[in-house]
Amino acid sequence: MGAMTLEAIKQKYRGEWVLIAYTELDNDMCVVKGEVLAHSPDRDEIYRKLLSIRGRKVAVEYMGEIPNDLAVAL
Repeated sequence: MGAMTLEAIKQKYRGEWVLIAYTELDNDMCVVKGEVLAHSPDRDEIYRKLLSIRGRKVAVEYMGEIPNDLAVAL
């Protein structure tokens, strides 16, 4: 599939967890562009996939609205 901008990833995978091999970060270390390695509405599925990734710079992102009752560590 190749690299996509984070905005394009958000549009395509709305409401899903996404494992991204990033190719570009901004000054705040947030993903700007990367390749989607896996996506799923099930967070645990993405973390299982993460265990098999070696030697790549990756990020796990949620492509939806964060519920008010969920704590997020950045």
